[in-house]
Order: sequence, then structure tokens, then C-alpha cells
Amino acid sequence: MGKRNHQQRMTRRHFAEHLLGAAAMAVPAITFTNALRANAATLKKNERSAILLWMSGGPSTIDIWDLKPGSVNGGPFQPINTTGEGQICEHMPETAKLMKHLSIVRSMSTREADHNRGRYYMHTGYVPNPTIEHPSYGAVVARQLAPQRPTLDIPPFVSVGGSSAGPGFLGMSYAPFVVNANGRIQDLNMGIDGERAANRMELLKSLEDRFIKQDRGIAASEHAKVLAKTQALMTSKQMDAFKVQQEPTQVQERYGNSNFGRGCLMARRLVETGVPFVEVDFGGWDTHSNNFDTLQNNRLPQLDQGMSALVADLAERGMLENTAIIWMGEFGRTPTINGNTGRDHWARSWSVVVGGAGFQGGKVIGRTNEDGTAVETAPYTSEDLMATTLASLGISLDTRFTSRTGRPMKIANGGKVIKGLLG
Repeated sequence: MGKRNHQQRMTRRHFAEHLLGAAAMAVPAITFTNALRANAATLKKNERSAILLWMSGGPSTIDIWDLKPGSVNGGPFQPINTTGEGQICEHMPETAKLMKHLSIVRSMSTREADHNRGRYYMHTGYVPNPTIEHPSYGAVVARQLAPQRPTLDIPPFVSVGGSSAGPGFLGMSYAPFVVNANGRIQDLNMGIDGERAANRMELLKSLEDRFIKQDRGIAASEHAKVLAKTQALMTSKQMDAFKVQQEPTQVQERYGNSNFGRGCLMARRLVETGVPFVEVDFGGWDTHSNNFDTLQNNRLPQLDQGMSALVADLAERGMLENTAIIWMGEFGRTPTINGNTGRDHWARSWSVVVGGAGFQGGKVIGRTNEDGTAVETAPYTSEDLMATTLASLGISLDTRFTSRTGRPMKIANGGKVIKGLLG
């Protein structure tokens, strides 16, 4: 698993350095206009997108979405009422006001409590397999929805603040386009002028064409596809979507002066431009020690501000009905509190949050027992969550993919729609 992830990162770095590095930064800066909002106004009603808020490290959902006051496992935080059915943590007051738009699935019961394996499983719906690499949420959504958007120049899968999981057998055309929270593309070479950039792109294209004609495998044709997208990207005004600093000051302040807040704002701008899938990585949730101090004084204030701003902004712009939001990490954390006032890895009973697009808002799906150690209702898996998310976006669950070896693969690994979650 570790080796496969390393190779994938190297592939993306090669892409950034050799395809984008020579050209993207050679284009003069484009003056910001109202093009993004004009474009959003013309988006078709059926152009749905998804934003995954990825909580890297495994968030303590028993302290955020499914509190257990009065239990020895409960911890010091208190639940507060929301505009939805359930209560959530007192340190999420702004999000509590918007829970009419969001639903909590409290009966997640998954099978991987290791960071790498859990990350892979929650992103793909499959457990790691040494013989095949499965496509992630972003790659699947991009593959299914990007053909509906022929004018989109930006890659259809953008990952903000982290590298995400990759495209697997769907190919590099659906790999995550990785930027940081300030919109900087990873590993760009900034010292090449326009003429040299154009010459390098032309040389690269000729090399790609020669390799394709010599039938030297899929790599050359895959890179040729990326090259074509890169050339379109170089001069596209859609690149303004990455420039969150051009938003009005009050909008930036609403999302918060944090990488997560800027990432959420960028996600809204990208979806507004037509990108089918955006992932925002917010790490720091591996709280084996000082869980409560870390949540109260660091993670939850940033989460509450950024997430609530995103939901409210999408709703106010009329975009929430076409934009799915998924909040999750690789697993939850133990109901029991360890000797370092922390919680350890736990996949048996935890929560995720979804909203927008085809999801119903304000619902609480499933239930854990009084001390949070077990799911008391029907348990749901990564496969089920992925299937439900795809259905909320209008993607058929009858879809089948074919791996590089010719093996048929069910979308979302054949997961079932979570009952009561879709409108």
C-alpha cells in the first residue's frame, strides 16, 4: 500500500513538473472579472458536483456528532440543539444553525482502523488489494460527470491541501489536480518564459505522438490526454477559480483565515466554475493524546467556521441543491478515553455527515448504544456511503467499469443506498 501511494505521488509530481511546470506559469495573470458568477448563473440544473471535506487522521466523531453525555466515555463536551433532528457538539454552534441542510449517519461500521488502509477504503469502497488499484470518489465522479461539461478546462477532480487517493485503473485523466489552500499548483517551475514554455510543450507533444505511434503502452496516450488538458488550462480564465484572495474581504473573513477555510472557499469557487469533484483536506485529527484540548482550541473552531460558511454560501447562491457535501475521515476514535486524555483508532461505530444535492437535510440516520461502543441499528459501510453519494449525484449504480486486466468492477463495490438519506 505504501509503495503504491509513493508511486502515485511521483506520477503526479512528474505531471506537474513536466507538463504544467513548463507552461502554466508563463501565462500573464488574468484580471479577475465577474466571469465566475456569470458562469454559475448559466450552470444547468442537472450539473451536480460534490465537495468532500476529508478529515485526515480520523476525527473523534463521538465528541462532534454523536455525544454521550452522562457516559463514562462521554468526555467534557456538551450537546446543543440544532435546526435538524439531532444534537451536536457545543463547539460547533454555527454549523448547528445549518443542520437543516445536513444529515448525520451515526451507524457507520467499517472494517479498517489503520490510517493508510482506512484512507484507501473510505475513498474507494474497496479494501486494498496488491493486484489492483481502485478509483477514488473523485475519479469516479469526474469520469461520470465530466463528459457533460465540454467547456470545462480545469481538471474535473481537484484536491485542495492534500494529494487525495488516485484514479486507479480509470487512468491519469481522472487523477487529482493538487493545489494548496492558496491555489498554488504543486511543484511548479516558475522560471520559464512564454516562448520557451511553448517550445517545450511542442517538443513534448511530438515525443508523445511518436511513442503513441510506436504502440509503447498506455502511458504515452495517458500523458497525451493530460498534455491536451494542460494546453487548454494555460490560457483559461477558469484558472481564476483558484484565486480565493480575489474574493471580497468580508467573504474571506466569513470562511476564516485558515487553510481549511480558504480550501472551503476555493471549493465553492471551483464548483461554481463547473468542477464535478473537489476534495478539501483538513488534517490533524489523530488525537491519541490531548483529544479535548486539540478539538476545542484548534480543530473545531476552524471546522465550524469553514464548514458553516461553505454550507451557508452554497445555500444562499442556490447551489446547495446541486452540490453534495460529504464530511468524513478514515474512521472514528475509541469511545474509551486513554491515559493521555486521547482516543485511539476505532472503525466499529462512528459518524459521517452529508448534505446538499439529492440528500435530505436535517436527518439523523442510525443509532449507537449509550456508551458509543456499538451500532444498535443497521450498520453502514464505506460501500454504502459511496453508493448513496453517487446516487445523490444522479450517477447510476448499475454502472460497471473494466479494470486494466479486463476484470468487471461494480461502481461503489456494489454498495446499497442508505435508507432515509435521499430525498
